[in-house]
Amino acid sequence: MTTDQSGSDKTAGFFARLRGKLNRGAAWLTRDAVNLLPGGRIDDEVLDELETRLITADVGVETTHKILEGLRKKVARSELKDFDALLAALRSSLIEVLAPIDHQLKIDAGKKPYVILVVGVNGAGKTTTIGKLAKRLLDEKLKVMLAAGDTFRAAAVEQLQVWGERNNVPVISQVTGADPAAVIFDAWQSAQARGVDVLIADTAGRLHTQSNLMEELKKIRRVLSRIDATAPHEVLLVLDASQGQNALQQAKLFHQAVGVTGVVMTKLDGTAKGGIVFALADQAKLPIRFIGIGEAVEDFDVFNAENYVDALLKRGEPA
Repeated sequence: MTTDQSGSDKTAGFFARLRGKLNRGAAWLTRDAVNLLPGGRIDDEVLDELETRLITADVGVETTHKILEGLRKKVARSELKDFDALLAALRSSLIEVLAPIDHQLKIDAGKKPYVILVVGVNGAGKTTTIGKLAKRLLDEKLKVMLAAGDTFRAAAVEQLQVWGERNNVPVISQVTGADPAAVIFDAWQSAQARGVDVLIADTAGRLHTQSNLMEELKKIRRVLSRIDATAPHEVLLVLDASQGQNALQQAKLFHQAVGVTGVVMTKLDGTAKGGIVFALADQAKLPIRFIGIGEAVEDFDVFNAENYVDALLKRGEPA
C-alpha cells in the first residue's frame, strides 16, 4: 500500500466508507452492546448470541465454531472480564482467520507481459474490476493492455472498451462469437510487441456448474501456457459478496477448474454483513487481493485484514 500522504488519505477515506457500508444502521456484531451483556457477565448465553450473529452474517457454521471455540476457552479461564475484553479477543480471533490470506498482488517485472486472467460468474463485476485494476496499475506507472475475452456478449466488449478509453489503454477484441482463447493469444502477442507490462484478460461470465464453459477457461490456460510456461501469472476470481455462502462454493469450484491464485470481493456495499470473507479465508484459503464497495474507482482498494475487521467492529483507524 502506498505510504505517501495522498495514498494515506485515500486509504483513510476508503476505510471510512468501508466501515459505513458494512455497518449500515446498527453494527451487525456490536449492536445493542449493553444488552448483549446483561449484568456485565460474559457467559454461555452471551457467546451463543455472538455465535448466532456470526452465522447470520455469513461467516458460516464451521468457521464460526472455530472462532467461538477460542473465546469459550478464554471465558472458561476467566480471561474475559468485560465487553471490551470480549471485543478485543473477538478482534484478535477474526484477524487470525484473515491474516493467512492477506497477500497483496505483486506484479513480477521479470514476466512481461504479466498476464492476469479474470474469471467469475455473470454479474459479479468482472469488467468493472478490470477497469479499476487497470487504473490502479497505471497509477503505479505500469503499461497496461486489456483483452476482451468475453466474446459471447457484445455489451461486454463495449463495456471493456469504455474502460479502455477512460484509462487510455488499448483493448484487443474480435467479433462477437470469436474463440476467446484466440483473442487472448492475439492480445498476448500484441502486448509483447508493444512492451506492455501487464495484460488483463476478461472472460465470459459463467456459472461454476457449466462444465463446457469451465472447459473453455481451461483451454485459455493451455493456450497461454504454450506461449509462456508461467502464464497466466494470476488467475483472479471476482466474487459478489452479497451471494453469501454461494460465493464460497463458486471459489472452490473455480479453483478446482483453473487454479485460482487471488480473489476480488465486490459489492460489499450490497450487504451489511460481509462475513463471507471469513468463510472464504477459512474454507477456500485463497488470497484476497482487493475489495470493492461501490461503482466508483475510489471504491476499490487492496484488502487489509486488520482494516477489514476494524471496519466491521467500528474500531480504530486504518492500518
